[in-house]
Amino acid sequence: MAVKIGISGWRYDGWRGVFYPQGLAQKRELEFASRAVDTIEINGSHYSLQGIGSYLSWYDATPDGFTFSVKGPRYLTHMLRFRDETARPAIANFFASGVLALRDKLGAFLWQFPPNFRFAPESFEAFLALLPRDVEAAAALARTHDGRVKEPWCEVDSNRRLRHAIEIRHASFCVPEFVALLRKHKAALVVSDAVAGWPYAEDVTSDFVYMRLHGSETLYGGAYTDKALDRFAARIDAWSHGSEPEDAVRIAQRAAPSRRARDVLVYFDNDKKVEAPFDSARLKRRLVPSAATAQMNNVGHAT
Repeated sequence: MAVKIGISGWRYDGWRGVFYPQGLAQKRELEFASRAVDTIEINGSHYSLQGIGSYLSWYDATPDGFTFSVKGPRYLTHMLRFRDETARPAIANFFASGVLALRDKLGAFLWQFPPNFRFAPESFEAFLALLPRDVEAAAALARTHDGRVKEPWCEVDSNRRLRHAIEIRHASFCVPEFVALLRKHKAALVVSDAVAGWPYAEDVTSDFVYMRLHGSETLYGGAYTDKALDRFAARIDAWSHGSEPEDAVRIAQRAAPSRRARDVLVYFDNDKKVEAPFDSARLKRRLVPSAATAQMNNVGHAT
């Protein structure tokens, strides 16, 4: 069982001199952030293919036991939407771009769909079926890349399982059929907390839980209250010990089978006004008090 709490992205101008010490070189920001949180989402991969040099440098900058989650390309989720055969070379390019070089630090892939993307069972299952389930399958898919990837990385250091998390933002997904598809393909439904009116659901559909906290006052803004963090901590504790909250908010009536333990990945996305890293520490303090206290002794304080 592992509970890892962190932030979505790490390179924000407004964090300098508040979370990051004054004068810290930008190239050392990941090194600093990865000592203050357990895990970070890589956002740049959502907007464009990142190169192998970036993935290798990110791996080297972070400590042993650190975890990245990688956001899937919006070219696939927002533009192509996996509707035709062009999706296959595009996803091959993504897996060839260097993501597999994160090796043991690769936590999950996040596939975020836009608010105007509606649930279509057949096409959505085709998307889930396309996602590689382990490193060998991802490397085989990566080897079919096209010329857009100049320095492909298709190596297999160990055939670990790959995890996928799905974030929805349209109410049409709130049907039991969607939950059943996720369970069939062992993909996690993202527990997404936001003030934007997106669906909020806590159906457990895999052997891990993926949570994103987008802000309490505005989208990507507003620190969470102590009461809210207490509630999240109780839910994370239940999930991590293989059960579910008694008042779980589900799309489907059936709860997931209980198990001995589950991994939980939590990301604060309220990066405006530098709330995310401090809320991350506040939540961790509720779950692992001594570790969070030790971490935050080495970082600044929000102003």
